[in-house]
Amino acid sequence: MNCVTPLGLDLQHNWTALLEENTGIDVHTVGSFENIYTAKIKNLPTVQPDLTYLETMLYLALKPLIRSKILHAKTGFILSTTKGNIDFLSEGKSEEAELNKLAVKVAGLFGFITAPIVVSHACVSGLLAVSVAKRLIQMGQFDEVFVLAGDKVSEFVISGFNAFQAMSAKPCKPFDAERDGVTLGEAAGAILVTKSPEHALVEIVGEGAINDANHISGPSRTGEGLYRSISSALNEAGIDASAIDFISAHGTATSYNDEMEAIAFDRLGMHEIPVNSLKGYYGHTLGASGLLELIVSILSLQHNKLIPTKGFVSRGTSKDVNIITQKMDVPLTYMLKTASGFGGSNAAAILKKVNG
Repeated sequence: MNCVTPLGLDLQHNWTALLEENTGIDVHTVGSFENIYTAKIKNLPTVQPDLTYLETMLYLALKPLIRSKILHAKTGFILSTTKGNIDFLSEGKSEEAELNKLAVKVAGLFGFITAPIVVSHACVSGLLAVSVAKRLIQMGQFDEVFVLAGDKVSEFVISGFNAFQAMSAKPCKPFDAERDGVTLGEAAGAILVTKSPEHALVEIVGEGAINDANHISGPSRTGEGLYRSISSALNEAGIDASAIDFISAHGTATSYNDEMEAIAFDRLGMHEIPVNSLKGYYGHTLGASGLLELIVSILSLQHNKLIPTKGFVSRGTSKDVNIITQKMDVPLTYMLKTASGFGGSNAAAILKKVNG
């Protein structure tokens, strides 16, 4: 697994930055939006002159995983993104902005034999892509699947979140009483899902994805979709909620999302389980967020370390949530990752540490 983010261009630099509680959020100008807080990658290198900014991010994230691999007919490739090369629209190149074009180009860079699969389902895309990979392997279609996720900060995306009045003027504060919106970020992450347990770090023991169809942008006020997604994951894993050692929440720092997650966790009796949100470090990286935060959670499982929720000071939800406020060294076996997005989308996955 690997990631390219404002905290570093590889896995180790990201983990070190998180342990030091550094943030990638800073003041930037993006198009006509001046002096806004976003998490943008600084000094992204040029690897090939014909690659866009996003394509470069994706290439750098996936290359270390592919380097010594033989790609064959049982090797799958899934790309997760919400907006892809959206900047092509402003240049009048609508066909170049198509997500499938991006997937085919990236697949060609690495020599995949099988046709790429695109998962674009709002902000659950990255996590959902991992679930899709798992299911394709269980069906026997593939023996292994490379999952790659990425999105960049763009004027188009900022305009959209501004229209929903969902952006904060300050760095985001997940689950906090003074939270007032998201901070956008950009990142790319890559992971290999395989049926071979030999070198596996974790096992995907359960997952679920439920759309509550509540509203085009607002989540269910009862947390029903997320509640059912987590319940489905627990049922497949064959464990009780009390077995979960920590939760990596979506935690966007909007009023509605964090409240909805708190309600869903409470309904499942999870109010005492340690919870973090990584949005205070990376911002909301859209289609990359679910996968990026899953990768960090795997590192937490490996190292038995819990990362605190940056920006959190005091609880701002109606239900108790056990927010992690400082680094902790504790034995870890099971973790739950959640994600939610526009259109009523929700996803959950439970990982179990193996070989560690």
